[in-house]
Amino acid sequence: MTDLSGAVWRKSTRSGGNGGECVEVATNLPGIVAVRDSKDPDGPTLTLHPQAWTAFVNGTKHDAAARQ
Repeated sequence: MTDLSGAVWRKSTRSGGNGGECVEVATNLPGIVAVRDSKDPDGPTLTLHPQAWTAFVNGTKHDAAARQ
């Protein structure tokens, strides 16, 4: 199991303050990016290789741009 005790979690700047459906990401850990549900901070986390996270984010941006 990966030690996430030093993770610094952040929400997207596009997340509303209404407690909606958001994820939090921690990018300060060496060699991994951690993702969790903001409504369940003690619940499960997903850990990714930084390149996989970058590919996911870029793919999401590309998909959003294509839908406009």
